[in-house]
Amino acid sequence: MSRTVPRDELNLSLAVTSLMKGVVYRDSAETTWQHVVGLPAQVSDYVATLGLAVVIDEAEGYAFLRSRDDDELAELGIPRLVARHQLPLHTSLLLALLRKRLAEHDTTDAGNRLILTGDQLRELLTPFYPTTTNEARTVDQTDTAIRRVTDLGFLRRMPGQDGEYEVRRVIKAFVDAQWLADFDAHLVEYADIAREETR
Repeated sequence: MSRTVPRDELNLSLAVTSLMKGVVYRDSAETTWQHVVGLPAQVSDYVATLGLAVVIDEAEGYAFLRSRDDDELAELGIPRLVARHQLPLHTSLLLALLRKRLAEHDTTDAGNRLILTGDQLRELLTPFYPTTTNEARTVDQTDTAIRRVTDLGFLRRMPGQDGEYEVRRVIKAFVDAQWLADFDAHLVEYADIAREETR
């Protein structure tokens, strides 16, 4: 455990630049985390000038920057700093399935971290591919979705554990409970769309 950073040593520049690079996690960047949670108002004021908002979830142990709504940005006369990109269907599906799996995991006594193997991740997506004799193609497409979700920071390869991934809890901030409830209702529709797109 790192030492507690005294209030007079908290560094706004360190907090903001770390958040600009991506999600700050308490468990993997404890000292940086202390700078972020020690200066929430200052961080919020600073990033607001860039059209961003800071999201800090102390209970789950993560913080990140989010772009303000387009309407707010237009009102302020600030262009969007980060362009929006539509995710490929199977990447979106994997995010939703991981969020659902995390919600199920949280209702059990299975511990705080959800760890899945590469095979378990592939099994989540398998129903969304057409039945085909070209299994290698399906595995390749599934691995591409897993890689994208990992690059986005929602999965983390477990160090020293070949083929194991931790589902990062920040996924809860991007796939909320309402969206998850609607997801179940549309699951069959998504499966049909996914199968059509891969034909």
